Amino acid sequence: MISTLRIAWRNLGRNTRRTLLALSAIAVAQLAVLAVEGLMNGMTVSIMSSLTGPMVGHAQIHAPLWREEQSPDLAIDRLEERLAAVRATEGVAAALPRIYAPALVAREVDGRAALVVGLDVLRESEAGGMLEGLPAEGRPHDRTALVGAELARAAGIHVGDELAVVGQGADGSMANDLLVVGGILSTPVEMVNRMGVVVSLETAQEIFVMEDMATEITLFGTGSIEDAGSLASRVAHVPEVEELETLPWSELNPELAGIRDITGLYGIVVMFVVFIAAAAGVANTMLMATYERRRELGMMLSVGVGPGRLVTLIVLEALMLGILGVIIGSALGLLLVTYQGHVGIQLADMGSAGNESISFYGLTFMGALHPFLEPADVVPGFVGVIVVSVLAALGPAIGTSRLEPMEAMRS
Repeated sequence: MISTLRIAWRNLGRNTRRTLLALSAIAVAQLAVLAVEGLMNGMTVSIMSSLTGPMVGHAQIHAPLWREEQSPDLAIDRLEERLAAVRATEGVAAALPRIYAPALVAREVDGRAALVVGLDVLRESEAGGMLEGLPAEGRPHDRTALVGAELARAAGIHVGDELAVVGQGADGSMANDLLVVGGILSTPVEMVNRMGVVVSLETAQEIFVMEDMATEITLFGTGSIEDAGSLASRVAHVPEVEELETLPWSELNPELAGIRDITGLYGIVVMFVVFIAAAAGVANTMLMATYERRRELGMMLSVGVGPGRLVTLIVLEALMLGILGVIIGSALGLLLVTYQGHVGIQLADMGSAGNESISFYGLTFMGALHPFLEPADVVPGFVGVIVVSVLAALGPAIGTSRLEPMEAMRS
């Protein structure tokens, strides 16, 4: 067996052109597979981050019936007590109280429908919050508000303008106040961009008569998005919030959960197509390389090499080519995906001209996509390409081994 291995390895160098052609086909196949794997990994992380991003979180707590009616009086009371209990629950990384109150806002005479969003400014400025990355001087405070970028553009609102806000308080009274525009806000949340007026939680509580109350508590867990169901279940059994509704993001937004599933399925389909194309190229190259050697193989049969050893020899050559080609392709693929992950693929380049983001299902995807690879991503291509290489060489090798030596030499 050792001598057969030595001969098989030596044979790879006898026809440099043929060997390089086969190696190139195998390496390019593995490179293509890994490039697509890295891109799909990056897309999945980007989409999942947006799904569970600043607006939705991993889970949410509401008063019963609020999601159906969204009435101002259906608010979470005893807010501080409930927050303390929830934040002490295992697996809860953050619990953010929020107020969402529909209102009319007017800069001069004409009013526009808007959504006043009350936030715990300090906590929302941390990682994962709706105000993440916003400098301290640009955050809402007192009667200073941030206006969504699209609302500001449509209504002609500028920094320093005074806005009249009219809505309904939690006690049924008319809520109204004056706010000063302290900044224009662009976030990944399309609803806030389109109609949001963001103020501090305390300001929203005063305007809408919601002392120690909130519309929603948004939860972020210490685990991944896959743990959102168990997180919601644990929080739902906390005595202080048992009478409230606690649901994971997948139940709150089944459409978005569907997007995740479709994205995963799309990734599998793309990988399958790429792999089939790569396998076809490898198989074609290996078949050509094997058929080109029929005269040589016939000569080996004529000098006494047995059919079994001949097949073993050809399969070992294909196996060596496959392993070497996959190693080269994996190295190139790793370098390519690492480079793409470092510089990023700008999502703006995928949108229409003049747009710096892509909006989909109420979410805005901004910035760059960062492909990456997991160690396990190399395995399917590695195994598949090697199997294809061996099978592509095995058929012609068996066929040649069954020929008479003189017939094989004439072919």
